[in-house]
Amino acid sequence: MNNMRAITTRAIIAASVALCAIVAVPDLTVAAPDCNLRRNLVRADLSGCDLSRANLSGADLSGANLKGARMELTNLSGATLDDANLRDAYMSNADLTGASIVSANLRSANLVFTNLSGANLEGAILSNATLDGTKLIGANLAFSYLDYADMRGADLSGADLHNAILFRADLRNTNLTRADLTDVVRRPGISRVDLENVDAGYDMLGPVKGLDTVKGLVD
Repeated sequence: MNNMRAITTRAIIAASVALCAIVAVPDLTVAAPDCNLRRNLVRADLSGCDLSRANLSGADLSGANLKGARMELTNLSGATLDDANLRDAYMSNADLTGASIVSANLRSANLVFTNLSGANLEGAILSNATLDGTKLIGANLAFSYLDYADMRGADLSGADLHNAILFRADLRNTNLTRADLTDVVRRPGISRVDLENVDAGYDMLGPVKGLDTVKGLVD
């Protein structure tokens, strides 16, 4: 009988220890991004969300995580996306006219045929981004990073690109009418000859439209 009681007692103790161990295990579940747009979107986690055709005109998405988000045909006109993470975002044909995208990360983002006219992209990272046919009329791209960006056929008329990094950017067939290229960072700089050629060495810069009105060429 005593042996039975001892065995039972040990079993109860072992079960209690095991239960405590289970309770003590921390919850390591990673919270899924919340794609609900009817909330405060400042610093919201919208990574990977499909926001195509959503109306976010004038929305404040400052510091939001939109990495890999799909925003095709999304209305973001007048929106605030300062310091937002838009890396690898798919934003083809989106409307970002007049949007504030200061210091945002758009590395490798797809911006094909996106309208960024009048947008403020000062200090934004657009390295390796695809901007084929993108409208950047009157946009502020000062101090932005456009290294390795594909900008073929983009409309940069009246855009401010002073001090922008354009190292190995593809500017073939872009419209640079009245654009400001003062002090752009490219080795050794962008000259009129570069923009007249179909393939200016390794960087593929020309030809472009509005060459006679471009400001800040090194020649």
